[in-house]
Amino acid sequence: MNVRTKTAVSMWVFAVLIAVGMPLCAYAQATSAGAASVSDAPIQTDVLKTLDNKRYKDVKVAVQDGVVKLTGTVPLYADKEDADKRAHHRRGVKGVENLIEVGGPVVEDVTLRDKLAEKLAYDRVGYGTTAFNALTISVQNGSVTLGGVAYGPMDKDSALSLVSNYPGVKDVIDNIEVAPTSPMDDRIRLAEARAIYGAPQLNKYAIDPAKPIRITVVNGNVTLSGVVDNQADKDVANIRANGVSGVFKVINNLQVAGSPAEK
Repeated sequence: MNVRTKTAVSMWVFAVLIAVGMPLCAYAQATSAGAASVSDAPIQTDVLKTLDNKRYKDVKVAVQDGVVKLTGTVPLYADKEDADKRAHHRRGVKGVENLIEVGGPVVEDVTLRDKLAEKLAYDRVGYGTTAFNALTISVQNGSVTLGGVAYGPMDKDSALSLVSNYPGVKDVIDNIEVAPTSPMDDRIRLAEARAIYGAPQLNKYAIDPAKPIRITVVNGNVTLSGVVDNQADKDVANIRANGVSGVFKVINNLQVAGSPAEK
């Protein structure tokens, strides 16, 4: 079709619109809507293709104006997260509405919290950072909230991955802070570990890597957490921690096993 023919066709279309009383803006909107609906089909096909895995066999995909809507169920919370990421990274996707529900077993909150706490206690053992991570965990209706301070991004990511892949977890709320990178803080961490575990009566807390006296250092401020056998151990840990040079402040949050405060 040459330029003259195209121009003639366009003038004819405009003439028809004017004759039937249809505003040009309405025609433009209708044309745009039609183009959007056509482009949704290949997006849906592409998203379905990237979710072609048995983990997503019960997931349904709908697309409207470039926004992907995910529904259905998956076995693990990690699968829900992964489906969201896969959909987001497809060409032409403007947004993702993730309404996927997490199936799997229903676990009582207290049981789930205790199981996860045990798993997290041994997480990253062997990497030399266990004593420098002080994470907290709470569970409500299967929704797990993680908090506290992680030594580094890898420690945080590892904890989140562990929880997200645990059966019974329906949602994960990430409130974990990562300690800022600081050569001074790293020096203090090592010095604190030597000072605390170097005390004869405190060396026993280094035997089980999942039950250490946890040492958190942020900008020269030291926080001790965990559970010790008696008040004397707590007091010695406090004295040893305060004896490290360069420390601004020591907060002793150690709990004494069997104490009324712990109950």
